Amino acid sequence: MKKSLLLALVLVVGCFVFAGSALAEAPIVGKWKTIDDETNEPKSIVQIFEKNGQYYGKIVELFLKPDADQNPTCDKCADDDPRKDQPTLGMEIIQDLKPDGDAYSGGTILDPKKGKVYKCKIWAEGDELKVQGSFLFISRTQTWHRVK
Repeated sequence: MKKSLLLALVLVVGCFVFAGSALAEAPIVGKWKTIDDETNEPKSIVQIFEKNGQYYGKIVELFLKPDADQNPTCDKCADDDPRKDQPTLGMEIIQDLKPDGDAYSGGTILDPKKGKVYKCKIWAEGDELKVQGSFLFISRTQTWHRVK
């Protein structure tokens, strides 16, 4: 009797522990301040979210200089890209990332200023997000900072 009660208790506790870890939010989810790796200045806030088991990132805020176009669009995006000539604010720039060990990969990231799409891999290191874009054998990694 005691063994079956103990077994039942272990199973119930195990289910709660497993359910809690399964429902835990991915460390990449949230808002991140992007930093231009050429000027070292903040460019935008990107919100990363989960949709149907994949991860996406959307620009939710832009840091624009007063003399810059205040409503930029992706005028350099490819003609067959649905984001062509669409406003940068609200644009989904990270698409289709999937969990890959401690990282997320298999998707793409768009540089709306240049209109270029790159393979993307991202991983969290505390309150920093490492964002790597690559094309063929060339890659570049930026560090984004969590917005609290």
